[in-house]
Amino acid sequence: MKIYINRQSFTIAAGIILFLIASFLQVPFVQQAAAPLYLLVILLAGYHVFLEGIHLTVTNSAKNKKFTPNIHILMSLAAIGAVIIGDFKEAALLIIIFAIAHLLEDYAEDKSKHEITKLLEMKSTNARLISTEGTEKIVSVNDLTIGDTIKVLNGDQIPIDGKIISGVTTIDEAAINGESMPKEKTIGNEVYAGTLNLSATFIMTVIKDNNDTIFAKIVELVKQSQNNLSKTATKLQRIEPIYVNIVLILLPIIVLSCYFILNLSFKASFYRGMVFLISASPCALAASAIPATLAALSSLAKSGVLFKGGTYLAQLAELKAIAFDKTGTLTKGKPQVTDYFVVENFSNQEKRWRDVLYSMEKNANHPLAHAIVEYFSTSADDLKIEVTNTIGVGLSATYNGDSYQIAKPSVLHKSAPAAITSRQEELAEGGKTVVYFAKNSQIIALIALMDVPNEAAYQSISYFKSQKIKTVMITGDAEKTGEAVGKSLELDQVMANVMPEDKADIIGKMQQTFGIVSMVGDGVNDTPALSRANIAVAMGAGVDIAIDISDVILMNNDLSQLTLAHKVAKKLNRIIWQNIFFSMFVVLLLVILNFLGKTDIAIGVIIHESSTLVVILNGLRLLKKVK
Repeated sequence: MKIYINRQSFTIAAGIILFLIASFLQVPFVQQAAAPLYLLVILLAGYHVFLEGIHLTVTNSAKNKKFTPNIHILMSLAAIGAVIIGDFKEAALLIIIFAIAHLLEDYAEDKSKHEITKLLEMKSTNARLISTEGTEKIVSVNDLTIGDTIKVLNGDQIPIDGKIISGVTTIDEAAINGESMPKEKTIGNEVYAGTLNLSATFIMTVIKDNNDTIFAKIVELVKQSQNNLSKTATKLQRIEPIYVNIVLILLPIIVLSCYFILNLSFKASFYRGMVFLISASPCALAASAIPATLAALSSLAKSGVLFKGGTYLAQLAELKAIAFDKTGTLTKGKPQVTDYFVVENFSNQEKRWRDVLYSMEKNANHPLAHAIVEYFSTSADDLKIEVTNTIGVGLSATYNGDSYQIAKPSVLHKSAPAAITSRQEELAEGGKTVVYFAKNSQIIALIALMDVPNEAAYQSISYFKSQKIKTVMITGDAEKTGEAVGKSLELDQVMANVMPEDKADIIGKMQQTFGIVSMVGDGVNDTPALSRANIAVAMGAGVDIAIDISDVILMNNDLSQLTLAHKVAKKLNRIIWQNIFFSMFVVLLLVILNFLGKTDIAIGVIIHESSTLVVILNGLRLLKKVK
């Protein structure tokens, strides 16, 4: 709130005090002093209203090469008109309430931006550089280059993206990915600019230039999102000058109609015209979309969802179909053991086989080794076994005089018993990768692996289907693998064996069939489809190019964030239309009451500006996290 303790807030406060003093000047011999005080109130509390009205009107008129007035002009004319007919108190009241409402609207918009813009204040500007001689010195982050070595002390912000080369610590990454739980980091792990070192000093090497860090990309997204509002918000901004022009054209018609048709005095007719100016001013209408949109964007940013603008958030509410990449988007992005089966003849020595299998894989470096080691790590002991890795064949080793082998079924199929062959075919049909474990060329066990769906994918797909949104998976994987994942997630459609260049064509056909389509992906192969989609969504852990061309970034790599974003988008849409209908109802009500002679400037101002505050506060409800 400190940003509003400025000249404008002081002059408004001074104006309120003078207004109260003038209102109490009822004694006859000092009553004549009230009018000059009211004029001073108008100047103190309303100077910025007059200046902004004139400045914006002149600037926008010159830019658009036609008369382009704004709401401030209407309020300024109403105040001047009230002074002309001698209603100093009502003119002062109009200016005070309008100035307060305008100040609160600015505060509301700034509060909406707070969760995003506070990122700009978090960036560390200095770093502790370690020279080749081992000395330390404080340097600007802008002077760092890739390969530099820097020290990060306990409690410091990490100044730039890098990789830990010495030390173990805990990092708070909430500013980057919205994850509330700190992460333990050790040698080889990447750390990111703008995050906080919580527990211990460590040494890191710089891996990105300052302008290429994840933090820098987030800051750029912040700027884009604040400048790119929803289509509804921008339409209302374009409609405002047209609306104001219509009101200005109607003003003399109203005054003359009251004078000639209703036979009112010129003063009364002119007064009705001033009330009309206030009643018809679209303050609440203009505030219907922008504060709400900014509130929604900032709330989502706090939850780890970054939009490049309100336009994409507005479109998300109208989503008709959504396409997902498989690996790393719907799935965990790495294989894990799903099935383990021991041939009955060898089951009595299963512990021994586990030890040998575990020890062989622990010394291997093929893609499936880590998953197998992780699966058996709690139930097997490490034996000292020398392993040979033959590309295209598999692993082989000798232990206690026996030869052991881990290989794909095509290598060991001749010695596979019927029970193993049958199980292998069944698992392969389900899209799983199967390997055999053999002793002296006899099959001992079968291990099946698969890149399984992540936990958030189940809930996300279920949610979008409940919203009548078509769910499709587009993957380059084999058809059986794709179908297995699709069946597990109950997707509406699976398209497998798709080349990257064909993904964009599929998105185009979906747009023709359904309308607004979103694509969610994380890899280079997804970029053609992402660029074609109406709303491109990138996983935060994806490659830079996928993030760069996307409209939405899920910083925590979690599809539940996309579900949240869709809920917020729909709520934003509802709130904006609530605000529009409410604001127009108030305008219509005041105009009718004015026509019937049932209102005056004071009542019109209070009702009109109160409706503006109601609209703003309704929009600010989006700052609270949507469930």
